[in-house]
Amino acid sequence: MSARIDHLVVAAASLDEGAAWCEATLGVPPGPGGEHPFMGTHNRLLRVATVDYPRAYFEIIAPQPGRSPKQGKRWFDLDDEAMRDTLRHKGPRLVHFVANVPDVRAAVAAWEALGIRRGDVVEASRETPRGLLQWQITIREDGQRLFAGALPTLIEWGQAHPAATLPESGVTLQGLIASHPEADRLRQAFEAVDLQGVGLKQGAAGLCAILDTPRGRVRLESGAP
Repeated sequence: MSARIDHLVVAAASLDEGAAWCEATLGVPPGPGGEHPFMGTHNRLLRVATVDYPRAYFEIIAPQPGRSPKQGKRWFDLDDEAMRDTLRHKGPRLVHFVANVPDVRAAVAAWEALGIRRGDVVEASRETPRGLLQWQITIREDGQRLFAGALPTLIEWGQAHPAATLPESGVTLQGLIASHPEADRLRQAFEAVDLQGVGLKQGAAGLCAILDTPRGRVRLESGAP
């Protein structure tokens, strides 16, 4: 098993606000995305792939007005009051990342052996102009990211991957570093799924993504919540 960064997750109070933040921060607007009716969210996407991160992309995600999750809470802590308050008052921010694995159920079992409950494996899909995207993803009913977002959500794609149809954006991912007070436990989790391309250090909980953009090198820090 070898896990790789699939996409970075930037949360926003609204999708329009997220798109404006992306253009102001990275120098390019995000492309079209889609809706997740089962989660009450919608997104826009931006390709950030490189040789080291061959299918990586950037997801701007927000609650969809008038939609609620079909059960439980929205993923990525989007229904958490502290998160909502931060997004309303401080704007969009990097909050999480998703790792692609070849066998999501085996990866979940490996983490459960360490006492880490990543969530149930749920089959999901959304329509795109190029056809149906299908995937399996770990979802907790409480919507929690775990380790303040430094432990990735796990995903296993079907035959199609969204990065394959995203145009080059001029933005590329150069590195991702996770930090956490429980770095040793997080390291065990990373090693259990052979997670590639993510640095790890002891410290305050958070993520730091380094990207090359039309505006130069940009560092995105997550921090609390």
